[in-house]
Amino acid sequence: MALQIRKAAVLGSGVMGAAIAAHLANVGISVLLLDVLPSQLTPEETAKGWTLATRQVRNRLAHNGLAAAKRAKPEAFYRLSDGDRIEIGNFEDDLPRLVDCDWVIEVVVENLEIKRQLLARVESIVLPHTIVSSNTSGIPIRDMVEGRSLHFRQQFLGTHFFNPPRYMRLLEVIPGRDTEPQLVRDMVEFGERVLGKGVVVARDTPNFVANRIGTYSLLVTLQAMEKYSLGIDEVDAITGRIMGRPKSATFRTLDLVGLDTMVHVAENVQNALTDEAEKNAFSVPEYLNQMVANGWLGEKSGQGFFKREKTSDGKQILTLDLSSMEYRPRKKLKSASLEAAKSAPGTAQKLQALVYGKDSAAQFAWEILKRTLLYTAEKQFEIADDVVAVDNAMKWGFNWDLGPYETWDAIGLEKSVARMREEGETIPSFVADLLANGQKSFYQQPSGQAPLFYLGGGQFAQYPESKRYLSLQRLKEQGKTIRKNAGASLVDIGDGVACLEFHSPKQAIGADIIQMVDIAAKEVEKNWDALVIGNQGSNFCVGANLMLMLMEAQDENWDELNQIVHQFQQATLTLKYLPKPVVAAPFAMTLGGGAEMCFPADRIQAAAETYMGLVEVGVGLIPGGGGNKEMLLRAIETVPEGVETRLDAFVRTAFENIALAKVSSSAGNAKDLGYLRVTDGVTINPDHLLYDAKQAALSIVETGYLPRQSRPIPVVGEGGAALLKAGVYSMKQSGYISNYDEKIAHHLIRVLTGGAVNRGTLVSEQYLLDLEREAFLSLIGEPKTQQRMQHMLTVGKPLRN
Repeated sequence: MALQIRKAAVLGSGVMGAAIAAHLANVGISVLLLDVLPSQLTPEETAKGWTLATRQVRNRLAHNGLAAAKRAKPEAFYRLSDGDRIEIGNFEDDLPRLVDCDWVIEVVVENLEIKRQLLARVESIVLPHTIVSSNTSGIPIRDMVEGRSLHFRQQFLGTHFFNPPRYMRLLEVIPGRDTEPQLVRDMVEFGERVLGKGVVVARDTPNFVANRIGTYSLLVTLQAMEKYSLGIDEVDAITGRIMGRPKSATFRTLDLVGLDTMVHVAENVQNALTDEAEKNAFSVPEYLNQMVANGWLGEKSGQGFFKREKTSDGKQILTLDLSSMEYRPRKKLKSASLEAAKSAPGTAQKLQALVYGKDSAAQFAWEILKRTLLYTAEKQFEIADDVVAVDNAMKWGFNWDLGPYETWDAIGLEKSVARMREEGETIPSFVADLLANGQKSFYQQPSGQAPLFYLGGGQFAQYPESKRYLSLQRLKEQGKTIRKNAGASLVDIGDGVACLEFHSPKQAIGADIIQMVDIAAKEVEKNWDALVIGNQGSNFCVGANLMLMLMEAQDENWDELNQIVHQFQQATLTLKYLPKPVVAAPFAMTLGGGAEMCFPADRIQAAAETYMGLVEVGVGLIPGGGGNKEMLLRAIETVPEGVETRLDAFVRTAFENIALAKVSSSAGNAKDLGYLRVTDGVTINPDHLLYDAKQAALSIVETGYLPRQSRPIPVVGEGGAALLKAGVYSMKQSGYISNYDEKIAHHLIRVLTGGAVNRGTLVSEQYLLDLEREAFLSLIGEPKTQQRMQHMLTVGKPLRN
């Protein structure tokens, strides 16, 4: 039976504690958020006549922590109402309430004695079934429970979240010496299924896995920078996306994390180590200590390795010159190896072009990569059970595209080790044995199967995967493709369900995808039980192919454009009235046409991190694939049948969503905005999305699917349009929108209100689609719309003209 946690307590309401509480609340867990008592009153509390005995004062720290989480950017909550699941309190008054909790997470200050004292109190209260864990980033788990009973130690483990918990995939689960093995298995499964995490089981060693390797990698980068006489901006040019690392690279990442945090983490590892050479590797440069002493902590203090300054030309980002400790304008690094890497097609090819180059940038990249790979292999079985755990920890915790061993495979294990040996490096036996056994990589990828990874001793094992993970790529390798073209494929995902997968660049909708929708509909109607629309790209769909549309408009191919828009509209209608159930599985960016492909589905199974919206006004258009009609229907379907009421307020909701290009901040927020229905499902773990969508489709089949019937739609007509136009005029007069924004809004109003008809007129879906297509074609012919489209394609931002 799967682990069930209905109520949890978070002990400590600082940035991390409050954020963990927020994420637990996001997934439906009731949370008790507690902290210490304040030692003195604030001036505001004194002015109110409160004392240290006043409840609001005693709960102040937890109250402020929760309030900060509600204000956090990026948002800690899926929707602010999720915060209602969190109750606040303090350790003195409310610790006895832990008796009601299934899970207690300690998130207090990183001080061993304070943690021990708190855990002693926790043990005296909690019930035998209660799981107790610590979010420590490096204090040994075994040390925290010294002196606790055997049963408590069996129920205790580390659960190390990464900040911010909502967005960072990694959860390190760290068993203590006495932790029950079944509890570890249960927490891994719970972390993946309920919390949506990528879970790595780490050994109880200094800073566990991700921070151990990640901190080492950052520090060797700082050391190599001095060796190769590079500047901060030059290092960031090398160590960002080119190396498969985050865009923030090295020093921007340190500014975001906080230099004081970095120093603390490094010192924590250093103090826990016994080997002198390794201790020295975790020494922070003196300039880093000086910057912390100066209060130059990075983003949170306004300056660190970078600083923003206002100039006559606007804001300028300056870089710290470490030789003078003064800020200067950023410099562009000139490097043939870097340019070669930029033009290479993928991460593996970029890395090869960079590290095997001949200039100083290449030598620097090779140096930091070599040292990181060798250190990782040397510490492999000290910190984790296998290479998969280490690779996943770095991908999920530090946002690397490739983990250390995947990186080693990418640059060529044999070639890189030969070079290391030439340079006098000692190769860890784990790696040497792999090569001695005639193998050339840590991973093997049999066609149509899960990858194999190197265990050691010449042995490989199958990559561990959840049964809730479906791989479209693997299914296609198994010959499960039903139909395909350049932009989309129809894939058999088992049990009578087919999946329509978009795989055009950025999953943008063009003629090939529209064609495949029609092919898929006919195929599924004839031979399959249900259809899922989903893919495993970076985003579900960023919308229609904007470049294609602009080129057609500039060439004045109006008949071609009319045909494209008409075919798109008919494709969404076909999906809506397909006599078999359709489930859409959106995730990440689901914009414009991507949202319009989801709206016709019988059910949507959305990833929790789904950013959905109709954003066409940003390029001077309105939705053209039925999105206006579907937003209108979603708005008015909440009115109970037979109830006489004016629909203006409901139509205004649809109008505001489209006119303001509102994009959801989560799937929950998409429900608030009306893009998703209350009955639509949400999947927390993105790896489980296609599986859950398939299960949703099968459940509809099993309960007996009744195809939809088209119904006439009541519209508010010219009377309703006048009210909306008055609001738009007011916005223009107040300077919120331009004259051209007003023109776009009037086109949108005409579609949503039904055009030149009276209030209460019943119209068909096709009638609204014809109005929509007419408005879309009118706008795309306008020079100002074409300017907006060109600006978006060139700059990536909307143009106000």
